[in-house]
Amino acid sequence: MPKTDVKQKVIDFIIRNRVSSVEVSDALGKEGVLSGIRPLNSGHFVASDIAYVYATNESNWSVHEQIAHISEEKIVFIDVFDCANRAIIGDIVSKYLFLYKRAKGIIINGFVRDVHRLKKENYPIWCLGETPLGCTNTPVELSDTQASLIARRKETFENALLICDDSGCTVIDNHHISASLLDKLEAIELQEDIWYFCIDTLKLSTYETICQKIYLTQPELLPQTLQDKVIKLQELIGDQKKGRK
Repeated sequence: MPKTDVKQKVIDFIIRNRVSSVEVSDALGKEGVLSGIRPLNSGHFVASDIAYVYATNESNWSVHEQIAHISEEKIVFIDVFDCANRAIIGDIVSKYLFLYKRAKGIIINGFVRDVHRLKKENYPIWCLGETPLGCTNTPVELSDTQASLIARRKETFENALLICDDSGCTVIDNHHISASLLDKLEAIELQEDIWYFCIDTLKLSTYETICQKIYLTQPELLPQTLQDKVIKLQELIGDQKKGRK
């Protein structure tokens, strides 16, 4: 199956089943999380491919320049280098991205300001934190080291997938977008259904459910629909193990 088709199937599955950033990270082997980034406004869930933008040297000139040319209807990821905890964007850039670029979300590996406005508009924004201190608005030149790092980061993030919710943000890079990942996501969803039934309905402990997996040795505890899911889960896990050999 072509990579673009697999990618669309992955994102469709995540959106249709509202697969959380937590579950995606689990499917990636506890990887992919953007450390320290948290939601500015709660209750949002976005999943899409990425438009990569960078900011450097305490200036957001390059941000203004780049966002004028990004594709619409993507998650905008602003990668921040050497900006001394200054806010990279505020209300005006956010409004431009959401209204005119129809961004699905903004993720900033840095700080924001105009928080009273960003909260009032309830924008889906994730960032490291807030500060009144803004960047300068002057052109800057990249060092050779910065240029090399940004090129590598852009290769990793551009057109990768981002899943963001109240827990944070998880990236699925292009290397991990595969039919195998789709199977892992499906397995995670099946497992969650089984675990919640065991704990909520059967009143099993988390130890009995998650560690001992009693439902595997006593499948009769589950209704037929969940027994079928256990069989499907085991098939998916078996296929994944074969793929690793």
